[in-house]
Amino acid sequence: MRDLPPLFTDWFSAQGWSIHPHQAALLDRASEKSLLLIAPTGGGKTLAGFLPTLVELMDGHKGLHTLYVSPLKALASDIRRNLTRPVEEMGLPIRIEDRTGDTKGAAKKRQRVDPPQILLTTPESLALLLSYPEAETMFATLQRVVIDEIHALAESKRGDQLFLALSRLERLAPQMRRVGLSATVENPPALADLMAPHPHGCTIVEADPGPDPDISMLVTDEPPPWAGGGARYAIPAVLDEVRKHRTTLIFHNTRAQAEIFFHHLWLANDEGLPIGIHHGSLSRDQREAVEGAMVRGELRAVVCTGSLDLGIDWGDVDLVIQVGAPKNVKRLVQRIGRANHRYNAPSKALLVPANRFEVIECVAALEAVLAHDLDGDPRGPGPRDVLCQHILTVACAGPFNAEDLFHEVRSAGGYASLTRAAFDDCLEFVATGGYALRAYDRWQRLVERPAGIWNLRDPRSALRIRMNIGTIQDTDTLKVRMKGSFKPLGEVEEGFAATLTPGDTFLMGGQIVRYQGLKEMTVEVTRSASDKPKVATFGGTKFATSTQLSERIVHMLNQPSWPELPAHTAEWLGLQRERSHMPQTDRLLVESFRWDGRAHTCFYGFAGRNAQQTLGLILTQRMEAAGLEPLGFVSTDYATLIWGLQDVHDPAPLLAPEGLRDGLDNWLQGNAVMKRTFRAVANIALLIERNAPAARKNGKQATFSSDILYDTLRKYDPEHLLLRITREEAMRGLVDFGRIEEMLTRTKGRIDHVVTDHLPPLAAPMLLEVGKVPVMGAARERLEEEEAARLMAEAGLA
Repeated sequence: MRDLPPLFTDWFSAQGWSIHPHQAALLDRASEKSLLLIAPTGGGKTLAGFLPTLVELMDGHKGLHTLYVSPLKALASDIRRNLTRPVEEMGLPIRIEDRTGDTKGAAKKRQRVDPPQILLTTPESLALLLSYPEAETMFATLQRVVIDEIHALAESKRGDQLFLALSRLERLAPQMRRVGLSATVENPPALADLMAPHPHGCTIVEADPGPDPDISMLVTDEPPPWAGGGARYAIPAVLDEVRKHRTTLIFHNTRAQAEIFFHHLWLANDEGLPIGIHHGSLSRDQREAVEGAMVRGELRAVVCTGSLDLGIDWGDVDLVIQVGAPKNVKRLVQRIGRANHRYNAPSKALLVPANRFEVIECVAALEAVLAHDLDGDPRGPGPRDVLCQHILTVACAGPFNAEDLFHEVRSAGGYASLTRAAFDDCLEFVATGGYALRAYDRWQRLVERPAGIWNLRDPRSALRIRMNIGTIQDTDTLKVRMKGSFKPLGEVEEGFAATLTPGDTFLMGGQIVRYQGLKEMTVEVTRSASDKPKVATFGGTKFATSTQLSERIVHMLNQPSWPELPAHTAEWLGLQRERSHMPQTDRLLVESFRWDGRAHTCFYGFAGRNAQQTLGLILTQRMEAAGLEPLGFVSTDYATLIWGLQDVHDPAPLLAPEGLRDGLDNWLQGNAVMKRTFRAVANIALLIERNAPAARKNGKQATFSSDILYDTLRKYDPEHLLLRITREEAMRGLVDFGRIEEMLTRTKGRIDHVVTDHLPPLAAPMLLEVGKVPVMGAARERLEEEEAARLMAEAGLA
């Protein structure tokens, strides 16, 4: 084992610390090309990542030595504060700076020619740095890259952008070593393969996971409702827990649910306990005020969303409450780790199901956490829209050889299987715009020189490319301001703002405001005394239950009894078993029944909300073609309920896998889902500019441009690269068609069709779900005709 220098051992002793085994392991293996450290939250991962750097920099270093990449700007700032203290106290000759969207322009410019020894940044800012001609000089001295919360980056296109940037850094600094840090990894070898430069390996270092979390269901006087997602019933019990603890984080899956819960929590907070709210739609000032109050220990609770998921040490949090089913075990573990952020101290967490079915899901998630059974889907190949952007980013820095760049890209984990033809497709697109667009000068961006060398056709275009680098997609939002004030309260989606009329009220930052009007693309509001607000439909992620968690739920449903479930839920499941069937893993349960004069059919796919929604679209389309006259459907994570005028006697033809994809393809082509997906792909591939030197496009302008382009390409170039990427993205993401195919493969046509005279217990809550989708077809026309005839008869005109 490598000994720490005396300067460091003395400093550790002064803090009352001793080096952890996994920190020592990273110091021992500091010379290895690629390392992945998996250590529990509070286990000193960041110090482990930086310890070799600090030791190596004891004697000084000219130029950039270590690059730290994190998913959050706030995390980079937090790490800078935490690193500065030991550096200053040990008198190390090290300059530490961050480089994010918040860094002043003069500092950014200086960093390119005079970088610090340690630079803390984000994937977007790193890509931007690589787009400058100075990149070759700036990164030539780079020795190490530390990637924090690598699991969070690896699950998105931000990770793909980062891994492509690492492949570029590898060429500029062949001596570079990589270190990934994470607390929650379901498949360490897969993440290691993604992080390491292909085909080199990566050493995995796993720390002692520490004690299991102290996690349980919150006990409430009132049982959860049958449907809904607000968990308002649990507010007295939640407030009671807040009183018992120093600081409580109350997590929600969506921003809208967080606002509703905070509003009702505040109304019930008779003692005036200091409670804040934190989510991505609030203004930066409001978020920073809450973060500062937490660090100072001034808040007893914070209602929050994924904005507080990741590794910042938020003061003295000793309890985490998850409101609503977590949907994903890995996310739940990450959130639980926010409590007792110390090594070998058990995290304490409580789960609050929002409705009766979520009781089952919460118990299944709880069991998965204690079994250390994390979930996650295998990664697909590296997305080509991100590759298109990367090629243009490289071109901004100077001329490149296509053959060299192809091999460089294939060293990035997700792109290891990229073919030369697929690479050339991307190169052709960014050079000319593709067949249908090559006549337009604005998309003629690259030109080929002799010997396979490519460069920007017009060097001035580098500014426009740099202004649009990044894979994070903005929702179309409008600022919300108090009338007469210049300070924003936050943002709401453009679509929500369009539904408001003067006098309407909604929640923003925990307070009820009254809509006054729209002024210069800003929503103007005043304070309101109303106690029944509308709720802003913030774009917070609507999670789907993971495949692994769904499997646990079905397994739990088929237990002989349910001693771990509350009596009210166990009784409900017992009634389902008595009156109908239980869903099976290898069979598909379909229930048909009459209710309120309509024929209802419920399909239990347990495929997640997006896939069940898509299943509803496919099945109603097939029912319409079969003359079954569907009227509408509603979907949850576990089932799709369809109602109409005709009974379904045999569901098998509706579920036949043949032609399933074709029918969906036809429906998708002209659908808003595809246009929305195309817009995101076109933004990332830099076909459409969100930002231009003159001004930023507003959402409507960008949508208009992308819609025209989408329609033009569909008509004149249906196999255009971006249309192909769009189809793949829509099928995998918003539509989640893969989980429907997996469900049909797993059940292999084995269907349990139960026809019953009464309402099946498991289907009953579906009738209370919001978000019902009407089917516009022959049935609706017939009902309108019948209603018109009845009214005319009553009027004596029949």
